[in-house]
Amino acid sequence: MENRNNMTEFVLLGLTQNPEMQKVLFVPFLLIYLVTILGNLLIMVTIMASRSLGSPMYFFLAYLSLIDTVYSTAIAPKMITDLLHDKKTISFQACMTQVFMDHLFPGVEVILLVVMAYDRYVAICKPLHYLIIVNRWICALMLLLALTGGFLHSLVQFLFIYQLPFCGPNVIDNFVCDMYPLLKLACTNTHLIRLSMIANGGAVCTVVFFTLLVSYGVILHSLKVPGVGGNPKAFYTCASHMTVVILFFVPCIFLYARPSSTLPTDKFMTVVLTFLTPMLNPFIYTLRNAEMKNAMRKLWNKNATLAGRGLYPSCRT
Repeated sequence: MENRNNMTEFVLLGLTQNPEMQKVLFVPFLLIYLVTILGNLLIMVTIMASRSLGSPMYFFLAYLSLIDTVYSTAIAPKMITDLLHDKKTISFQACMTQVFMDHLFPGVEVILLVVMAYDRYVAICKPLHYLIIVNRWICALMLLLALTGGFLHSLVQFLFIYQLPFCGPNVIDNFVCDMYPLLKLACTNTHLIRLSMIANGGAVCTVVFFTLLVSYGVILHSLKVPGVGGNPKAFYTCASHMTVVILFFVPCIFLYARPSSTLPTDKFMTVVLTFLTPMLNPFIYTLRNAEMKNAMRKLWNKNATLAGRGLYPSCRT
């Protein structure tokens, strides 16, 4: 597929055009990125190393952490390094790659959050059939479905943008290449494409969001019924999942479920979606999860013990 324009690069205005403020923002955003990577890696390592975390819920949680890690790495380093430069440019091909990545991982995460809600529903409402319904093959199939769905969603968004002609200007008022800022730069009528993007992105997010809220409402209501499996642990698990759903879908709906226009809060919502949500997910899922905290404690103590043995080997006669 050939692109019909001679645009070689775009200029990103970033979060702010104040040079002093950019340098001030460098440290907190770098710390957020490092905490995101370390937090999500800790969850993945803990789940892989702990036999007690072998349930499907932790299987999906490990992949959610992997997605957040890769997603942050695809977006954050470019934005953070740009804070140290007065002029922020990105090549056309790199911009298109960023558009694809910016919708691939959130697309996968949307479906994965739906899968995790289904997992909680079966675990709480049908506990006796849980391991039969959500078995290893079903887990692998649902993960494949999430990856495929995210790829197809991102491919559609990418094709909408890539085939557009760009003839100037080339200034994007954001810190990342995204659909709506790029649509404003296209040298053609993009009304139908805007509507298609709203249907493919914003409408899907909106429907899924309210479906998930209803689903978790049903699950939480079932916890009040004696004998269904209601307990504080299940309540806190569902509450954690709902918090992640709200953190992810609210900025997603705000950015993509409305007609294309630039609002002052767009950059803030993009920061929430690309920086804050991936960073907060590890804390939300572990804060009230006793199994995860115990597994982390055991893993830490085990490593500390092994390190101690290495530093102070037993004396041999």
